[in-house]
Amino acid sequence: MLAAAFLFSVMGACVKLASAWFTVAEIVMYRGLVGIVMLAVLVVHQGGSLRTVHMKDHLWRGLVGVVSLWMWFYGISKLPLATAVTLNYMSPIWMAAFLFCAGWWHAKDHVEWPLVVAILCSFIGVTLVLQPAFEAKQWLGAITTLCSGLFSAAAYLQVRKLSLLGEPEYRVVFYFAIMNLLAGLAGSATTVFDPAVVTFHLPDLEGAGLLLLLGASATLAQLAMTRAYAVGKTLVVANLQYTGIIFSSIWSMLLWGDRFDWHVWLGMAVILGSGLAVTYYNTRNTERGKAVDKTDPIASET
Repeated sequence: MLAAAFLFSVMGACVKLASAWFTVAEIVMYRGLVGIVMLAVLVVHQGGSLRTVHMKDHLWRGLVGVVSLWMWFYGISKLPLATAVTLNYMSPIWMAAFLFCAGWWHAKDHVEWPLVVAILCSFIGVTLVLQPAFEAKQWLGAITTLCSGLFSAAAYLQVRKLSLLGEPEYRVVFYFAIMNLLAGLAGSATTVFDPAVVTFHLPDLEGAGLLLLLGASATLAQLAMTRAYAVGKTLVVANLQYTGIIFSSIWSMLLWGDRFDWHVWLGMAVILGSGLAVTYYNTRNTERGKAVDKTDPIASET
């Protein structure tokens, strides 16, 4: 899981670097292309199958997932990397809020009050983290990134459904990569309607290397995370995933010289602590080896 968190932070750094040369559509497209090639090789090597009878569910998961990914990549291009990653890691909070609202709607008597407190605290953390973004008039990137976590939560619910239907993780990720490629192609094709808008840039050697690293790090991170949930203790694995915020903060300071005020660090700590609490309540009864079916991953690239 530490490897997965680190690789996801590398992917985020690559997205921010690539956004100086490529549009979000192109980045999503290449992200999907590299993932398709890597996963296809993996499936052939392991003798797996990509045939499915749940294509409708894959399409819905892919649609919600690619919207989340697109919004997150846009946010990364506009905000400090650490801020964008922290806001995207709000997805388990959103999911807990979904489940709480569903329980309230169905008039269930039992309420996990510690969970409610964790959800409320997380939004206080968001307020602290977003303060400099709004002061710098980066409100669009901030709201978009926050919403990406919301869509991620909806995607995770669909991932859980596919897992319960018996779909292996590599198949879920493969069809998600295909949706990335198609959505990216569609976004890049807008030049056909307005030739004045350049939506496709031929990558040079440096750009191609950056895009390859982006796609490879994301795909390897997914595989590492899947392995971690399969063989590790669920609560430990899920909590270690939040180290991605630390890795991203380091990249943010080293590569872009970002410096954060005390209230931003406090907001990150509140969100991290709230996420840990939510993860505990969501996974405290999950046995080892059942994590893929019974829990909800945190990172948006699942």
